[in-house]
Amino acid sequence: MAVLRNCSICKKEFKTKPYHIRRGHGKFCSRLCHYRSMKTGKIVNCGTCGKELYRIPRRLQISKSKKYFCNKSCQTLWRNQIYFGPRHKSWKGGLSSSAYTTVLNRTGRAKVCEVCGTKDERIIAVHHKDRNRSNNIPDNLAWLCHNCHFLVHHYDVGRDRGLLKPRS
Repeated sequence: MAVLRNCSICKKEFKTKPYHIRRGHGKFCSRLCHYRSMKTGKIVNCGTCGKELYRIPRRLQISKSKKYFCNKSCQTLWRNQIYFGPRHKSWKGGLSSSAYTTVLNRTGRAKVCEVCGTKDERIIAVHHKDRNRSNNIPDNLAWLCHNCHFLVHHYDVGRDRGLLKPRS
């Protein structure tokens, strides 16, 4: 036994089951009218690529940064630019070896040993000129192959190139 109702959007008369009405459904004559009823959000731009997006009110409310992204890749690119180094919640004072590499990679310097000129990225390491591993300023870091890194630390090779600062 069907019940006649008027659509909430277009006011067209349609049939629905009493069970649907009891469950809170049976308000719209078609899916199109149902989707038209949900257009209460707004169009925003992706925080990274600028693509236009539609966001529902709930998603607009829960954003802490008030930035919106078209996918996880765009969100991750934005987050990695903002939260790195001392601003990252897991920062431990720069004692991780990957932190040195990240700092040098962001400077754009080519991964080439500054003593012998080796370009094999598998053996390139980061060297701290002042021997202080917590000083991750880009001017204090240099790319060295493992062999030259050993020579710089044990035989003072590269002092003339500024790869080793005198101990104070």
